[in-house]
Amino acid sequence: MTTLTVTGLNKTYTLRSGLQFSRLQAVKDVDLELSAGRTVALVGQSGSGKSTIAKILAQLEKPTSGTIMLDGAPIGTRGRALAHYRDHVQMVFQDPFASLNPFHTIGHHLERPLLLHGKATRATLRAKVCELLERVNLTPTDSFIERRPHELSGGQRQRVAIARALAPEPTVLIADEPVSMLDVSIRLGVLNLLARLQREENLAMLYITHDLATARHFSDEILVMYRGEVVERGPADQVILDPQAEFTKQLLVAAPEPGNNPRFLAEARRRGVPMPDHLAPAEETS
Repeated sequence: MTTLTVTGLNKTYTLRSGLQFSRLQAVKDVDLELSAGRTVALVGQSGSGKSTIAKILAQLEKPTSGTIMLDGAPIGTRGRALAHYRDHVQMVFQDPFASLNPFHTIGHHLERPLLLHGKATRATLRAKVCELLERVNLTPTDSFIERRPHELSGGQRQRVAIARALAPEPTVLIADEPVSMLDVSIRLGVLNLLARLQREENLAMLYITHDLATARHFSDEILVMYRGEVVERGPADQVILDPQAEFTKQLLVAAPEPGNNPRFLAEARRRGVPMPDHLAPAEETS
């Protein structure tokens, strides 16, 4: 069972303004654990350090201090050790309009990671690309392979980005605000896709968001961040129904409750999304 464990993670940036230098601690002593088959939501306002943690876990940033362990072993940061880590840990970025190269076809975006990570040969490449597109519900697959990103909707682009992250067959998926740039009407479909993939692939998932409502309904555990620190953590329902930190209470006041949104409920039920008891339709009585 894959586990990604983070202990004492810190990240400090040096800022320069003219001849003056200052230091900004973006992440302060953060611990978290991602286990197969579970989703952890990292919640906080913009600038709280959520995306910095995501970039560190994806090895796009180096931590100032702290340890990251994959299945009990320290991760490698160079050469084959780093390649091995990236076989296991992949990331879905926030902006599907910027994360895909506009000059390349959808087929190219999926072929490249398949070849780089040794998951396909030239003989099996097209079949593997079609399989990835099917897994993210982009069908018929032949109609997408030769298209370019600008020919797809925002939701379709994000599904391509998810398919690209799945190409190396990861065991850990980091989703950095994967629906915040999408139209409200298609967010639920993408979240439902991620939830299905997490169940089917037994993925360990880190879901980064500023939205406590979706964090509750699509995660097992919630960590609330404020100014680089985790100020509250616990099972999703516990954090939402019995918040302890003042900042969590403020987020809850500002968060829209899906239970008050008939369109959200109707769409969720139409798609078969499991709903918690307090949102389930009441039984009719005679």
